[in-house]
Amino acid sequence: MIVRTVLTVAGLTLQEAARRQVLRSLAALTVLLLALSAWGFSRIDAEFGGLTSGEARLVASMVLNLVMFGLSLIAALGTAFLAGPTLAGDIESGAALSILARPVHRFAVLLGKWLGLVTFGAGFVAVAGLAQLLVVRFTVDYWPPAPVTGLALLAAQTIVLLTLGLLLSSVSSPMASGVVAVGLFGSTWIAGVVGAFGTALDNEGVIRVGTVSRMLLPTDGLWRGAMNAFQDPTVLVQFGPAMQGHPFLSDASLTGTYLTWAAVWIALVLGLTAVLFRRRDL
Repeated sequence: MIVRTVLTVAGLTLQEAARRQVLRSLAALTVLLLALSAWGFSRIDAEFGGLTSGEARLVASMVLNLVMFGLSLIAALGTAFLAGPTLAGDIESGAALSILARPVHRFAVLLGKWLGLVTFGAGFVAVAGLAQLLVVRFTVDYWPPAPVTGLALLAAQTIVLLTLGLLLSSVSSPMASGVVAVGLFGSTWIAGVVGAFGTALDNEGVIRVGTVSRMLLPTDGLWRGAMNAFQDPTVLVQFGPAMQGHPFLSDASLTGTYLTWAAVWIALVLGLTAVLFRRRDL
């Protein structure tokens, strides 16, 4: 019974997401990003005449990570503003009361909505990310060393943010939850850049800023792992310390411990959301 409820709610959440104006906006922004990146990479190819030099590979790696950051930002905006109305919108409109008046467990409804949003967010990242990688392949003949890992980490970043959006929507309005989620996403990224500069300067205090922010909200940590998967592996070997602290290059892949923490973080936040949702008056 619970499994059927979860799958039913997940399907309805997907249908609702497909009907929202946010989906059209995401599609338009993605097409625009793909077109701009195709033009940009074609200029790199015209300037360097192919990725035969270290400088050309460095530029291609940085531009690819920059474009992928734009893609992750589009995904962040979309999922944050989809997750917001998922709980708060249903409560404000009275839809949640009509659903939960039946013998349906609140956690099953929450889990179904989360699963639907996860499917939507991960699917968007997979399709848009693959399209971007194909653009790079055709324009400059570059294919990243670990594309599946990179896209999986971008999808995980999206899942972290939509889980946070659900938590915020359980205690605030749809608009406020979306704005706060995106604001925290941006703040964590900036803190990560600051921490990377601290590494380049060998300043423990500044390094700690990035480390703490990645533990509190794993989006930037997952993003840095994705960058490492997309960039050319010879770039940091060739250019070494000169690239330390660069906001669109990552010097190390993620550890299993950090990936485990990201999974635990998602479970903890989803559990807290369930507690708050159960106690909230409809």
